[in-house]
Amino acid sequence: MIPKEAMKKSYYLSYFKPFSPSWLCLAVLIVSCCVLITQFVSDEMNIPVIVLSGILVTLSVVSFIGFAVNPESIRAHQTADMLKLSRQTLACLNNGFDEKAAQRICELLYPHVVASSIVICSKEQNCVWGYCGEDFPDYEGRAPIVVQATKDTLNDGKERILMSKEELGVTSGINTINAAIIAPLMAGRRIVGTLAFYFRYPRDITATQQSIAQGFAQLVSTQIAAGVMEDQQKLATAMELKALQAQINPHFLFNTINTIASLVRTDPMKARTLLRDFAVFYRRTLDDSSMLIPLSREVEQTLRYFSFEEARFGEERVAIETSIEPATEQLLVPPFLIQPLVENSVGHAMPSEGKLTVQIGSRLEGDDMVVWVKDDGVGMSQEACENILHPESSTGIGIAVKNVHDRMCGYFGPGTHMDVKSELGEGTTVTLHLSQAAIKQIDDAEPIQGRFLK
Repeated sequence: MIPKEAMKKSYYLSYFKPFSPSWLCLAVLIVSCCVLITQFVSDEMNIPVIVLSGILVTLSVVSFIGFAVNPESIRAHQTADMLKLSRQTLACLNNGFDEKAAQRICELLYPHVVASSIVICSKEQNCVWGYCGEDFPDYEGRAPIVVQATKDTLNDGKERILMSKEELGVTSGINTINAAIIAPLMAGRRIVGTLAFYFRYPRDITATQQSIAQGFAQLVSTQIAAGVMEDQQKLATAMELKALQAQINPHFLFNTINTIASLVRTDPMKARTLLRDFAVFYRRTLDDSSMLIPLSREVEQTLRYFSFEEARFGEERVAIETSIEPATEQLLVPPFLIQPLVENSVGHAMPSEGKLTVQIGSRLEGDDMVVWVKDDGVGMSQEACENILHPESSTGIGIAVKNVHDRMCGYFGPGTHMDVKSELGEGTTVTLHLSQAAIKQIDDAEPIQGRFLK
């Protein structure tokens, strides 16, 4: 751990930035003093030089003091320093609120306060997660909480400003803790921890120290809450997918089994192939629940599904065509992105007579990947087309289309949208616009799970 004196020295020296007016005044002052000393020790003194040097010394001292104590300069420096510190603190929480983040935050804040130590505690783990101070220079983490006031704040979520060791309720022989500011860390209304500044003397608790403690506790709490909301959104997306998997259409299941059974006598080899594909299909259905998969795998699963429908209805009634651009094959997408749309076409767009042809395609358009499912079926009215993504679309075709829409927006966020176009008697086209930037960002993403509050 870096000694506090070294960190404080670095912090205060940062005020005098290179090439600033303060440095210029200091340089002129030093040069002028050297000239005066040289003149006074020399045998022949040059009066004009002495006078000029004296004037420069006076002006430099006055200017230096003016720059040093200028309220606007001080405020500007303090504001810039706090903004930089805030950015660094937020960066510590990029991967969630855990021991590593807590320790880094303590080390960042410590040089900027007069506290003898800074401590972050976790309510869930009931221990110290981060520490920086004088009492335990070799601190390694997960120490027990020895201050009763911290335990009280973990229980009730109230901020405390304490001016004596008795109020603190210290349960060990620590001599450097005689006053404290203890602020709760919240995730919404839930208490997740505390940020505490401990002081040697009660007089060290100034309005500035209170503002720093309160401000950074709120900053950390806001970031934790934002992380929790992000995780909840991803978890909700995963749960929607699991619910979709759980609702395997029993009619499709029974129809496929009956189709395979009927082929056992008439075409045993085809029945065997379909049975093997059927096993692979459902295994993939259950496996692809918490990950992103290449577009090529989603298309492969969709074609496997369509082979069962083709065996059921016959090649003279249904057909499928693909036009997948090679550059899009390995881009990652949520599972069940295309199959539900193709299933909708078979279930709702097939004409009473003639053949239904479904087309699947993808291409890159600038910064977007575009995926579409098109059929030449019965189509639907303009009103039905406009209402398909509304919340009240909770039956029939609306379920699958809205589910695909909500899940892809949950994964990719802004810039992602769905277009549905249809004409009665002409067919329907569903087009998905996926942000290529978002796809690249999640290319190395972890499986969906809670990152915050580990």
